[in-house]
Amino acid sequence: MLDFDSCYRAVSSRDSRFDGWFITAVRTTGIYCRPSCPAMTPKPGNVTFYPSAAAAQGAGFRACRRCRPDASPGSPEWNVRADVVARAMRLIGDGVVDRDGVSGLASRLGYSERQLHRLLVAELGAGAQALARAQRAHTARTLVETSRMTFSEIAFAAGFASIRQFNDTVRTVFASTPRELRTAAERRHPNPVPGTLAIRLPVRPPFDGAGLLRMLRTKAVPGVESVDDTSYRRGLLLPHGEAGVTLTPAANHVAAVLRVADPRDVVPAVARVRRLLDLDADSVAIDQALGADPVLAPLVDAWRGVRVAGATDGTEMLVRAIVGQQVSVAGARTVTARLARTYGKPLTTPDQPVERHFPTAEALAEADPESLPMPRSRARALVTACASIAEGRVDLDAGADRDEATRALLALPGVGPWTADYVRLRALGDPDVMLSTDLGVRRALERLGQPGDPRSVVTRADGWRPWRSYALMHLWHVITDREIK
Repeated sequence: MLDFDSCYRAVSSRDSRFDGWFITAVRTTGIYCRPSCPAMTPKPGNVTFYPSAAAAQGAGFRACRRCRPDASPGSPEWNVRADVVARAMRLIGDGVVDRDGVSGLASRLGYSERQLHRLLVAELGAGAQALARAQRAHTARTLVETSRMTFSEIAFAAGFASIRQFNDTVRTVFASTPRELRTAAERRHPNPVPGTLAIRLPVRPPFDGAGLLRMLRTKAVPGVESVDDTSYRRGLLLPHGEAGVTLTPAANHVAAVLRVADPRDVVPAVARVRRLLDLDADSVAIDQALGADPVLAPLVDAWRGVRVAGATDGTEMLVRAIVGQQVSVAGARTVTARLARTYGKPLTTPDQPVERHFPTAEALAEADPESLPMPRSRARALVTACASIAEGRVDLDAGADRDEATRALLALPGVGPWTADYVRLRALGDPDVMLSTDLGVRRALERLGQPGDPRSVVTRADGWRPWRSYALMHLWHVITDREIK
């Protein structure tokens, strides 16, 4: 949490870089805002700063209608940090409290409910239940404004225990009834597409959405993903069913069109898409830090707001990393496409050319290594790894402990440091990974006039902490017109 003076300076300058970092509550009006709210700057004596919307709601404040603080980007802290609070926030964002309760969240983290509550309140001013309630309110507003679902359907889809609780929360947080929110939304967007949710996902600029699409297109698995110059499409397997998603990046947001089989999956779908596109990264801080290095400075100037393409599923990224060992990108795409055709579940409603999901850990764990289109040793490693995930011995979910996951991966046969770190980079969202033995890194550094041997890479990259993952993206961008590993 920033000190009062720093927060107030951000509010006075309406600095959008701090949206999602903290909440501004104005005692004279009873509302809370994002730092960049265009309204008149309140006097310092009338302001209280909170670390989360849940804390502001708990203190009796309601959301500003003008700046929509519920639609701010998420705090980049939860991407950078790996402690229990950060892991808890990632899991809450994925809807774990709505599905499994606070006890389920605490169990996933290996803490008692009391210990977890104490940690969350000390840092965020609210416990897990209150944080989940704030998320439910945001989800409810999104569904009210972007769907034609009945309010009773929305109440349970958003995670509320009753329609009364839904109505009371919406009125308390937004100072409007659900009907008033929907009427206002219909005036702004009178013709929504039936059967879809059109959601505007906020982004902390600068944002290199075009570069992100190019990376995803280079790695896209035919039949599972589709990428063109403007959009990315794929299917998602979610806790209550499947979904299809189309993502179109813009300068300060991503337009997402969701088609969910079960509305309860809106929360995890949005959370996984945000991780896939790294939407909560603090690009200003990253660019400032990396731009101070003379080797990276020209790259940062050329590609402002570079993001790390993440993953919607940890198993998928591990399989892709194992398949990609010692083969070309094109060869890896061909093999993974064959795996998807054989073991992937077809989409109920195909969106050509997207026609099936990536295979699950359970499906690949049952595969015969002798039948897989790759060397036998690698096939055995793939099946063993998927069995370990299916049996719960390896955790690659949103709230996984990164160090524990890396140790578990390295204990698997056929999984070396490059594969484990690649999974840590993309599936676990670690912002500080450098693949020192990667051929692309070596070629990029040599092209920049620097030594590319692993020892030199490690030494050079030490000055890029804690943003080595973003430095890695810049280096991959160097090789032959964004020929990305």
